[in-house]
Amino acid sequence: MSTRSIGLSDALYDYMQNSLIREPEILRKLREETAALPEARMQISPEQGQFMGVLTRLLGVRRYLEIGTFTGYSSLAVALAMPPEGRIVACDVSAPFTAVARRYWQSAGVADRIDLRLAPATETLSKLAVESPGRPFDMAFIDADKETYAAYYEACHGLVRPGGLILLDNILWSGAVADPDDTRETTEMIRAVTRTVHADTRVDTAILPIGDGLLMARLKA
Repeated sequence: MSTRSIGLSDALYDYMQNSLIREPEILRKLREETAALPEARMQISPEQGQFMGVLTRLLGVRRYLEIGTFTGYSSLAVALAMPPEGRIVACDVSAPFTAVARRYWQSAGVADRIDLRLAPATETLSKLAVESPGRPFDMAFIDADKETYAAYYEACHGLVRPGGLILLDNILWSGAVADPDDTRETTEMIRAVTRTVHADTRVDTAILPIGDGLLMARLKA
């Protein structure tokens, strides 16, 4: 829930954006169109999109699972980094937001690689467990309703291969997770799933203060 990495001064962020971030024109256009929406804060930052693209290339991702697609920035960033045979399953519940995504996927020439499932993600993940046995996904990105993060994370364990990655977004929650007086349900749920991943011996973990905080979990063999 951050269109730029938290904790950076405007001057430092401007320097980073102008000097270090490579953003394809199609992604820039999508980001700028999304910025006009009241819900624009739901889009990931361009530096996070760039990072996810590099991860995609490093891992050789050919199957990518996304839980929470919004207007399509993260899925498009990954699709552009995948080989032509790469395939994406994108889970969302909003037809209006994903209509924007579809338009940009089409413009970028990757629409045929993306299987958009408009349904509650818990339902889609249950179906994928039957449709796609053998943990076929190389990487999963969780960026949907925070109250269900724990269930999404556990479901991804049955879908992502050993050596693959599960990414959880918004894990710093604009700094609210460090405020002991913030006892909102969403904040508490993010704290809880962070503790779950931290204690999970099935994964290696790392956290990056990019965007609104990105938690990485690499599944052990």
